[in-house]
Formats: sequence, structure tokens, C-alpha cells
Amino acid sequence: MPSGWEKIVSVTKSGMKIIGQMKRKVSRGKKIALLIDGPNILRKELGVKLEDIVEALSEIGDIRVAKVILNQYAPQGLIEAVSNQGFEPVIVSGETGVKLAVEAMKEIYNPHIDVIALATRNAEFLPVILKAKEKGKETAVIGVEPGFSAALKHAADYAIILGGGEE
Repeated sequence: MPSGWEKIVSVTKSGMKIIGQMKRKVSRGKKIALLIDGPNILRKELGVKLEDIVEALSEIGDIRVAKVILNQYAPQGLIEAVSNQGFEPVIVSGETGVKLAVEAMKEIYNPHIDVIALATRNAEFLPVILKAKEKGKETAVIGVEPGFSAALKHAADYAIILGGGEE
């Protein structure tokens, strides 16, 4: 049985029997809203995997909101992969950055969220990071080189650079 799974047992007069399995999650305290700039981060040439983002954030807390903002040109396979990973795909016909900023503002004012995490390389989201900090939220940016905004890295409480094992 994979780690993190518990057996669900039923106790009857005839004894115990396993009736299923349940994945157990350990709560790490902080509740994270993760918003991913799909066209900017989920590019074949960057090699970023959603699992890598989730794993990196697991050190900070638990992801409670997970959305990937995609444009109308996103391939159906990508949309399905996003859904299969437990993320909510948000498809927009216009500018993905506008939708990501709107979603981020909703989460900044969500009292059940402690950390706003943005997966993007784009400096246009610096005002979102600054507003989140102003409202008492911790911030995280997840990106990849080349093109990861230095302003974003310095403004956020956590800056996570994925890939590129070379120093």
C-alpha cells in the first residue's frame, strides 16, 4: 500500500474486514491558495510539472485552492492533465493575466487562506504580491529560469525556482 494511505476497517460480530483505503493528509498548518499562470509556466520547453509545484509548496503548508489559468488555445490534453492532478482549470478567452489577478484578489480577501502562491515568471503580478502582503498574507512565487522576474523573487516571502539543477 502506498505511504500516506490507511486501511478502513469494519468491525462486525464475525470479526474485522478491510472495506477500503483512505489517503491521509497531515496538516502542516498554513493554508495555501495556488494560482498558476498556465501559458507562462506550463510550456514544454520549461519542463515544469504540477507535481513539482505541489511538492515544493508542501514544505510551507496545505494547498486549499488550486487553479490553473489557461487560454482558449490550451490543448485538451493539458486541460485533462490539470484536472487529473486535482487542479481546477480556468479557461479564459481574453488575457490570462487579468483572470489570474482577479482570482488572486479573491483569495487575498479569503479569511481561510494564509499564503498566496503564484506560479509565474511575469513581473506584472508584483502589485498582487504587494497587496497580499499589505493585507497580512504570506506570499510565495514559483518560477523557472530563464525569465523569472527578479522583482517577484525579492518581493515574495518564499521564492521557489524549479528545475535547472546546475548552480
